[in-house]
Amino acid sequence: MTLFSPAAPTKSSIAVELQGITRRFSGRTVLEGITLSIPQGELFGLLGPSGSGKTTLIKIMTGIDRADDGSVRMLGEKMPQLKMLQAFGYMAQSDALYNELTGKQNLAFFGAMFGLKGEALQARIQAVSKLVALTDHLNKQTAAYSGGMKRRLSLAIALLHEPKLLVLDEPTVGIDPVLRKSIWKELSELATQGVTIILTTHVMDEAEKCDRLGLIRSGKLIAVDTPQALKEQAGCSTLEEAFIALGENEGDQR
Repeated sequence: MTLFSPAAPTKSSIAVELQGITRRFSGRTVLEGITLSIPQGELFGLLGPSGSGKTTLIKIMTGIDRADDGSVRMLGEKMPQLKMLQAFGYMAQSDALYNELTGKQNLAFFGAMFGLKGEALQARIQAVSKLVALTDHLNKQTAAYSGGMKRRLSLAIALLHEPKLLVLDEPTVGIDPVLRKSIWKELSELATQGVTIILTTHVMDEAEKCDRLGLIRSGKLIAVDTPQALKEQAGCSTLEEAFIALGENEGDQR
């Protein structure tokens, strides 16, 4: 199933560019000097343990939070910028849903915010609901949804307006393995169509599916490359071993 039909961007154009991003909270540095370029059409993963700074970096990318130092550009525009809200789809780690509404009403509300209406809105609701296997549950009140169903609805909302860029924070947490496989198949297909996908994960088999990975540890970007190249660089057979080894090398250099 194809959900998107964006104009194919040139692979060399940059979707997101971060320069020297540093963020501090209460005197504690949670991100330190992160510089990163992500080209359009790439499926890019941020891999790191809980508390490593992945979510903070995502929030700075999307303009939800501001860096203390450094700059962010998304699709050529300096962030944060209000007009860019319709240029990307965002799925937060915490579900931002209206529990008193049904799943369909939530989708209709957010679709209207993105400027969708009429038959176009209804078509998108049906398409994204099918992708996340919620078609049979659209008329149920969201308060009655399980945690996994709420995650699926949040992902559907992020996909609604066919954005050029998807930013997904732990998108498959709480989703069963069969549906997770289906969602990853669609994400890979979207990337081949020119949609840029940036996601956070701490699941190694998901990280293996990314075109490139940024490894984050203690607020620092310790390595960026393809999963295979990272394993070769670390001299390890698994990505998990590579992450540990590269992190230890970073610590030895401090």
